[in-house]
Amino acid sequence: MTAPVRARSSAELIQAEEPVLAHNYHPLPVVVASAEGAWVEDVEGNRYLDMLAGYSALNFGHRHPALTEAAHRQLDRLTLTSRAFHNDRLAEFAERLAALTGQDMVLPMNTGAEAVESGIKVARKWAYDVKGVPADRATIVVAADNFHGRTTTIVSFSTDETARAGFGPFTPGFKVVPYNDLAALEAAVDETTAAVLIEPIQGEAGVLIPDDGYLAGVRELTRRKGCLFIADEIQSGLGRTGRTLAVEHEDVVPDLVLLGKALGGGIVPVSAVVGRRDVLGVLHPGEHGSTFGGNPLAAAVGTAVVELLETGAFQRRAAELGAVLRDGLSALAGKGVVGFRARGLWAGVDIDPAIGTGREISERLMREGVLVKDTHGSTIRLAPPLTVTEEELRSAIGSLEKVLV
Repeated sequence: MTAPVRARSSAELIQAEEPVLAHNYHPLPVVVASAEGAWVEDVEGNRYLDMLAGYSALNFGHRHPALTEAAHRQLDRLTLTSRAFHNDRLAEFAERLAALTGQDMVLPMNTGAEAVESGIKVARKWAYDVKGVPADRATIVVAADNFHGRTTTIVSFSTDETARAGFGPFTPGFKVVPYNDLAALEAAVDETTAAVLIEPIQGEAGVLIPDDGYLAGVRELTRRKGCLFIADEIQSGLGRTGRTLAVEHEDVVPDLVLLGKALGGGIVPVSAVVGRRDVLGVLHPGEHGSTFGGNPLAAAVGTAVVELLETGAFQRRAAELGAVLRDGLSALAGKGVVGFRARGLWAGVDIDPAIGTGREISERLMREGVLVKDTHGSTIRLAPPLTVTEEELRSAIGSLEKVLV
């Protein structure tokens, strides 16, 4: 008789990863084995409040019943056809996502980086076919300190040397200007500009929120200059900031919106470019595609995500609990917190470097049963599931206060 396999401990599993996994991440030393709602449990049975939510991929918490039910139901019917054929789930997904975002058409993809790459390709094609930019001359203006993904083209216009160093030669055709600077943007846009690509809120940079009027200014400028406005809402979109899209805080409608992360409900990777018909309409069969993009399982889960957002309940919840989060962080100002930026249930918190780095604070919080993630220097990011309760949120803020002493 074969002896039962002994379950490995967290330490053993972490050690086992070392020789067989590429070292492109430096995770916190917690090994999650199960999860529900805003809570995860490690292999030893310790519970942690998840205040990161998969960088907004888990906006609706772990294993939301409506989303897992949609996935289970579709798994029993059909998972993949490729786009060589139609499937019976894609039309409804596209119709409802377009309506939710106030756009005309949907280009379904898988990952956030794919959505960004697709947006870049569409913008360039539009520039050549519609705007009349000479072949291979189209440029795209982006913001410094951006984070749009990890592909070779995307890191070509990153200003983070950790993301860039060692990966050249880089893709040309991009101009980088300071974020939140309309004058610099105006100076950079010229007759070759296909699009301006920005994050309405810069997540990886530390949840940087632009001044009031910046997004409206970008919209006015791009319209006046005859180029596209592409908003990367992969982290900021789908309820995170208290609105369906972060651009809605300024009543702005971009030409293209990039979506991902939460669109897959934390179950499958789903992304999309949504936009105007005359822009996405520049694509013709054979010019762009994805074997898994728009697959029936993704469409079923994505439709269930859209259905949750159609009520507006999650957006209202993020706005209401966001006020609790801001109040709690305000109370910590001068008590180890030297600054913070928050919108909805999303915050970047700057810790006094004398108290610890962002990584050290994250490890201390982990030992208190709260999971967050650091970014640059002594900044941590808070992005709990939109299902978090007020009590859980206040408890997490209390834990932060505790580790700051």
